[in-house]
Amino acid sequence: MKNLFSNIKGDAFGGITAGIVALPLALAFGVSSGLGPSAGLYGAIFISFFAALFGGTSTQISGPTAPMTAVSMVVIASIIAANDGDVNKALPIILTVFLLAGLMQIGLGAIGLGKYIRYIPYPVVSGFMTAIGVIILVTQILPSLGYYAKEDAQFVEQFKPQAEEIILENILKEEAGEGILVLENFKETITRAEKISQADILKESKTLAGKEASGVLGAFKVLPKALQNINWLELLLALGTIIIIYGFKRITTAVPSTLVALLVMSGIAVGFGLNYRPIEEIPSGFPIPNLEIFSSFSLSSITPYIFTALTLALLGAIDSLLTSVVADNMTKTKHKPNKELVGQGIGNSIAAIFGGIPGAGATIRTVVNINSGGKTKLSGMIAGIMLLVILLGLGPIASQIPAAVLAGILITVGIGVMDYKGLKAIPSLPKDIKLGPLKLSSEVLIMLIVLLLSTFWNLVYAVGIGLVIASLMFMKKIGDLTAERSDVKSLKEEPWADEKDFPKNLIEEVFIKHIKGPLFFGSTSDFQALAKQIPDTASTVILRLGRMQYMDQSGLYAMEDMLQDLKSKNVEVLFVELLKQPKYMMERIDIIPDFIPENHIFSSFDECVEWVKQNVKDNN
Repeated sequence: MKNLFSNIKGDAFGGITAGIVALPLALAFGVSSGLGPSAGLYGAIFISFFAALFGGTSTQISGPTAPMTAVSMVVIASIIAANDGDVNKALPIILTVFLLAGLMQIGLGAIGLGKYIRYIPYPVVSGFMTAIGVIILVTQILPSLGYYAKEDAQFVEQFKPQAEEIILENILKEEAGEGILVLENFKETITRAEKISQADILKESKTLAGKEASGVLGAFKVLPKALQNINWLELLLALGTIIIIYGFKRITTAVPSTLVALLVMSGIAVGFGLNYRPIEEIPSGFPIPNLEIFSSFSLSSITPYIFTALTLALLGAIDSLLTSVVADNMTKTKHKPNKELVGQGIGNSIAAIFGGIPGAGATIRTVVNINSGGKTKLSGMIAGIMLLVILLGLGPIASQIPAAVLAGILITVGIGVMDYKGLKAIPSLPKDIKLGPLKLSSEVLIMLIVLLLSTFWNLVYAVGIGLVIASLMFMKKIGDLTAERSDVKSLKEEPWADEKDFPKNLIEEVFIKHIKGPLFFGSTSDFQALAKQIPDTASTVILRLGRMQYMDQSGLYAMEDMLQDLKSKNVEVLFVELLKQPKYMMERIDIIPDFIPENHIFSSFDECVEWVKQNVKDNN
């Protein structure tokens, strides 16, 4: 507690500045997520305060970030679509998923997995971050043009037949759930169908239209319509915002250009009484917990989203710990990764209960805090309090912010979040794999796969697939490298020094093979060629295993197959200097003693030679 108040002046200035920087981004991320600006603001307030209080990075400022918002946006859209397009109906499930993600982060920190997050391959992170940028950029083109699919009467009209089908299907499902036999009680179905109003059909049609226009593919589908129906005022507000954000940075970085753009463009829109589209109204007063999370919770409703929650938890962990590393480099301190995950988990859990979207450590806000004098956890807590004060005092005013201004802010966020470092490195990376006529770098391939799958399919699955491919390619590379240094190949080799006195009369009857290096999945094909290398005159094979330090399951079964083949040919096999780990593996599946009895295992080559002299006959 003493350290918490050791830098009050610096922490106060750092926290207030970081809070001001966070305001436009919190509102923009809330709108982008689909839950509205208040959800972004609530997330920023609670995550910033509690992640700072319980976290392991003194100067970290947390809140909604571009990657977390992009994944949340997908989660929110899918859950709303599964609940008849009704946000209020879907909200408890959405917040439960966010709460579960926060609890998972606490679990990750509690079991000490924080230090292992850094092992996630860079190409996966690079492809994901670039995809996040593309998704945010593309999906904000429509609002920056002033086009909203749900409000395009001509576009909505084409979904009415499908809307009628869906409503009728829902009636039939309701009747089935109530045990009503449709064919026997068709009048009941007709009665319920007659109650369907045009307003119901229009509402369902708007939901379908919104779903059709969502995501990157949806944005591209309706872009021609948007270009035919440009709202020039909205476009000018968005362009003005973008120009100020990039232009003001050239003048000074002391004042956040994002905040300047928000104030200037909103001031112009309000001051001149322009007929613009404002953001959704931000509720006034202190945030109220959404207790429906607990009353409507059921295992069946949350089970389909467990993997999604885990992805959010891992993404938030990566995002936060990367920012912690940046903070360490700037302050010459060292963060506590597991404690940081616990803090982020607590912040996300509390934010979810109050209706906020999830977040993580935010690099830009953390850098602003440090440069403004922040040194302790108090700075992050003050940033959260600052946002709460703005909510309580300026909520109605903030509700007048033009939606196009936030779209412009998000476009700059999308451009900024892309991994240009990874993209610039593409031409220089070694081309180590061949796909037909094309030669590519395996790292570039992983990055492109994650980028394309994230952008056009599913962010959650893209990361999982990217990790699997990266792991397989890593295994292959390590296997190839180890195989190069491992000698189990079917090549003629020079006798070792202690083999020069081997009885000359038994050279044709006894075949000696050296295995140097691990016998594992990368070298089994070479090992399997041993049986073909053994001459027909040999009645005994000596395997010198003193340099075979390790054997995996693939190597184990390759050894079993070879021994079985030799046994069928009545060839005796002798082991020399068998090490502990390979011996343990072979004992597990009874290679020892079924194929190799204990008296055929020798601790030295000299002992083996004595056995050979006594038991192997010269056939010449």
